Amino acid sequence: MAIRVLVVDDQFLVRAGIVGLLEAAEGIEVAGEAADGAEAVAEAARCRPDVVLMDIRMPGVNGIEAMERILASAVERGDDPVPRVLMLTTFDLDEYVYRALRAGAAGFLLKDTGPERLLAAVAAVAGGDTLFAPSVTRRLVEAFTAARPADSGARGAPPAELAQLTARETEVLRLTARGMSNVEIAERLFITEATVKTHLNRTMAKLDLGSRAQAVVLAYETGLVTVGG
Repeated sequence: MAIRVLVVDDQFLVRAGIVGLLEAAEGIEVAGEAADGAEAVAEAARCRPDVVLMDIRMPGVNGIEAMERILASAVERGDDPVPRVLMLTTFDLDEYVYRALRAGAAGFLLKDTGPERLLAAVAAVAGGDTLFAPSVTRRLVEAFTAARPADSGARGAPPAELAQLTARETEVLRLTARGMSNVEIAERLFITEATVKTHLNRTMAKLDLGSRAQAVVLAYETGLVTVGG
C-alpha cells in the first residue's frame, strides 16, 4: 500500500517541487497539498495522510500549531496510527525547531535536502522511525535547554514520573538523550538492539511520549541528562 503524504508549504515553488518528486516515486501517493496551516488542518481531516511534510514557518497558523491540531484531531477521531509529521526547516536552530520536537514531531528535514534523502525520510517515518540522527536531536536540545531559564516553562516532570522506570529503562533513556543510536546502546549495555527498542518503547508508553525526540527533551528537562554532562 502506498504511503499517503500531505505536503504543506506556503511557497508555491517549494511545494510544487516536493509534490513532483513524491509523485514520481514508487510507493508514495500525494494525498493533498496545503499553502498554510489552517488549510493543512482541513486537508489532513479530509485525506487522512500517513505522513505530513510541514513547513515550520508560515503566516497565520504556523506549522507547529497546525501539527498540534492535526494530531489532536486524529486522536479524537481514533485514527490508528495518527499521522507522522516531518517539519521542513532551514535549520537555523531557532525556537521553532525545539518546540516542534517537544510537541511530538517525528523529526525534521532541511529544505535543501536532496531527493533521495527526502524519499528515504518519508519511508522511514511512515514505518515508525525518526529520520534524524540522535546526535542532531541532542545538539538541538542542548542548544535550547542551555539558553532557557529554569522558570521558562519547561515541562519539568516531577520525580515520580521517572520513578516509574526500571533501572535499565532509565539507563537506555539516558544514553538515548546523550545521542547514542540503538546499535550503540546495545553494544554499551551488552544487549540486543531489539531489547533496546523494547526498553525505549516501554519508557515512552510509561511517560506518555509520542516520539524519541520527546524522550530526549524530557531527559534534559528533568535533569536526567545535563548539558555537557
